[in-house]
Amino acid sequence: MNLIEVDNVSFAYTEGIPVLKNVTFSLNSGSVAIIGQNGSGKTTLVKLLKALLKPISGDIFINGINTKETTAAKLARTVGLVFQNPNDQIFKNKVLDEVMFGPLNIGQSMEEARKNAIKALETVSLVDKKEENPYDLSLSERKLVSIASILSMDTDIVILDEPTIAQDYLGKAKIRSIVHELVQRGKLVITITHDMDFVGECFQRVIVLSEGQLLLDGPAREVFSKEDVLRSANLEPPYVAQLSKTTGYQGVLLSVEEFVAYYRSAMEDWERRS
Repeated sequence: MNLIEVDNVSFAYTEGIPVLKNVTFSLNSGSVAIIGQNGSGKTTLVKLLKALLKPISGDIFINGINTKETTAAKLARTVGLVFQNPNDQIFKNKVLDEVMFGPLNIGQSMEEARKNAIKALETVSLVDKKEENPYDLSLSERKLVSIASILSMDTDIVILDEPTIAQDYLGKAKIRSIVHELVQRGKLVITITHDMDFVGECFQRVIVLSEGQLLLDGPAREVFSKEDVLRSANLEPPYVAQLSKTTGYQGVLLSVEEFVAYYRSAMEDWERRS
């Protein structure tokens, strides 16, 4: 049984104006990016996965449970959602209390919740801020607090909505590290994002939505090789993939590390031939 089953799902906020149309896919562990332009249905799909919305047709099963027959609160032990805007998620006056709220809400003891909250804050490098008011922190730090508040719940599914917004290089590196660690622990990590470089560096599978329909679904390297299809959805491959193409590379490189390794190899080969 897959962790998530999306079966022929359609949804509309207004009758006759569909936002999602007959979307079908299944997910288990690993990292999955859902990409598409504004209005493609990404955010609506995530709300459906969290049971904040219900399909008007079709079904979504989370760990075998039909979302039509449950609530977001009941799924909280399984699905953790990090909002795009941390100000929409944070409401406590102390960082530690904010990160402990989720664990306590799903039944962890005070001792267990504190232990998990401290561990999560260590993961995002904010344990030294645990006694501060979240709104005294920068936007990027508040985003990391909201991520910690979901990590502390140890859910099987972690959904990140635009996680790299307001993050500098170090912040993005920290989030990449978190994604990789979660995947190594067998979690399912889903992101919706416009940051194609982040997708190329972190995510194994990519789902492309366009005008509410599933346009592409497959391994990241395969999806980003279909430039004509991506262009029809007003999307582009990661910059490093575009750069590698200008050098004559025939495949798709997805990270700076891959490009550097390719370039070094090409230079060594050139030197041997010289």
